[in-house]
Order: sequence, then C-alpha cells, then structure tokens
Amino acid sequence: MKKFKLSALLMTAGLFLAIGNQAYSAGIGYIDYQKVQENFPYAQQAVKEIDAKALEMQQYMVDKEKQYKSLDTPLKKQNFEEQTAREFKLKQDAYMKLKAQKEEEVYNKIQAATKQVLVQQKLDAIVDYRVIFVGGVDISDLVIQKLKSGQF
Repeated sequence: MKKFKLSALLMTAGLFLAIGNQAYSAGIGYIDYQKVQENFPYAQQAVKEIDAKALEMQQYMVDKEKQYKSLDTPLKKQNFEEQTAREFKLKQDAYMKLKAQKEEEVYNKIQAATKQVLVQQKLDAIVDYRVIFVGGVDISDLVIQKLKSGQF
C-alpha cells in the first residue's frame, strides 16, 4: 500500500512538473508584419505586378489623351470620352481585383508560415508588434526564414 501511495505521489508531482514546464515554455510571440512582407520574395513580386498594372493604366490614359487631341469634332470627342471612360473603368476594376487577390495571397502565405512558427516555438499566441508594450518574443525573422525556405 505504501508503494502505491508513493507511486501516486510521484506521478502527481511529475504531472505538476510537466504542466509547470509547459506553462513556462508557452508565451506570446509578436510579428512585425511590414518587415516580414518587405523581406518575402513572393510579396515583392506581387508588388511589382501591381505596380506594372498601374503603369499600364497610366500609359493607357496618356495614349488616349493623344488620340483625343487629334479628334476634330465635338461629337467625336464626346463619343471618344464615353468609350474611354468605360474602357478605363474595366481596367481599373481589373487592377483592383488583381491588387486584392495578391494582397490576400501574401497574407495567407504569411499567416500559414506564422502558424507553423507558433507550433514550433510552442507559443500560445502571436500578435502584431504594436500591441506588445513589454515582453514577448519577436518571431519576425523566423517567419521570414520559413517563407524564404518555402516550407509552409
């Protein structure tokens, strides 16, 4: 009976130590999203694609302005303006759709890598660095490494 009590006491003590160690190793991580985004090659490529689309729209307007100046009657100018406005609206909608799509893809990839770091580092939560006043663990560089390695 004494061996049973001793075993139960040792198992209980071991359980408390295990829980205590788990609580000690858990914590809060924080991430500088802007830093991660700036150092993520996929995000850099997405920004280039979005910028190229914006330049394409600017060039379209420059070309249309040149065409507009060559028109000779008010009716032709009015029709040209209406047609150009419709075409530009379509281009602008496509630009906004591309921008939203790329931003969502970048966010989802960063979030997936961050979740993996959360598990690997045994953290309870990861928040934006602007929320932390004191304490926490900066995991920005770990997330950047994960993203660059493509293992997310």
